Amino acid sequence: MTELEIHHISVVVTDLDRALTFYEALFDLPRLQRPPFKTAGAWLACGKVQIHLIQYLPGTFRTGPIDTSDGHFCFRSDDWTGFLDGLLARGFREDGDEDDPMHIVVYRNSVAGFPQLYLRDPDRNIIEINGAPPRHA
Repeated sequence: MTELEIHHISVVVTDLDRALTFYEALFDLPRLQRPPFKTAGAWLACGKVQIHLIQYLPGTFRTGPIDTSDGHFCFRSDDWTGFLDGLLARGFREDGDEDDPMHIVVYRNSVAGFPQLYLRDPDRNIIEINGAPPRHA
């Protein structure tokens, strides 16, 4: 059987500059060269995987609070606690209104066997950050 691996994840954004500010500041993802497609966008590096921000003015369909069962993508962190501390220092909060863009859902002792947290980008795309053990090839 052919071996497959994830090459990139496409994320719909309505304001490319705002999205780039969010992803570059929060996750420290460097920009990659992107071909001159007809739609605006940006490519970011994340280890062996790329994050492709694609500007789509109608936006996404999400309107409510974070639903951890909804579609999302995940970054694994070697320092999950440090990442959480960094979010809290930037004003993200576990308490407060669930519809607040700075609201995060945190599972320190997740049934998954490793800590998880969920947040939304400015376009309400759900992002998980976890402390899963590294994957070995």
